[in-house]
Amino acid sequence: MEAIIHQLADVQTVHIGAGTHVWQFTVILKDAKIGIGCNINCNCFVENDVVIGDQVTVKSGVQIWDGVTLEDYVFIGPNATFTNDYVPRSKVYPGKFERTLVKRGASIGANSTVVAGVTIGEYAFIGAGSVVTKDIPPHTVWYGNPARHKGYITKDAILLNLQLVDPLTGDQYAWQDNEIKK
Repeated sequence: MEAIIHQLADVQTVHIGAGTHVWQFTVILKDAKIGIGCNINCNCFVENDVVIGDQVTVKSGVQIWDGVTLEDYVFIGPNATFTNDYVPRSKVYPGKFERTLVKRGASIGANSTVVAGVTIGEYAFIGAGSVVTKDIPPHTVWYGNPARHKGYITKDAILLNLQLVDPLTGDQYAWQDNEIKK
């Protein structure tokens, strides 16, 4: 099976694995490498020095810049973005862009920003709207701005020792027996 590329996508690379879907209004530059069985939703941008593994989901509105690697089974939520330069300036480019690695099975929630040069560990979970400014250990849950460690997660997405605080009331909740309890 070949890759399935929407006629309104601008895909310049030939390095796309079998069964990968690329949706409309997505741009993928010529040196990007994308594995098998991926789903790259509409309105995404994938720069040249990007590697995307197998079975990766990239939701709508995501930008993946030079220096980013997404390993197998990674999930990137809608409108998440990556950076690759600590001190960006118009028309001033670093000698090399920072490397960012999202390891196998990690999930990054909608509208999150991943700052250049970090590694997000295997099966880690980044909550929606978070700003990741440092390395994230495997099997951990982080959220907020900046993202802070809030708990642990298994490969099968079972949350462990998760503490939630309602930002309006200050009420604290805990994840117990597969449900949130006050």
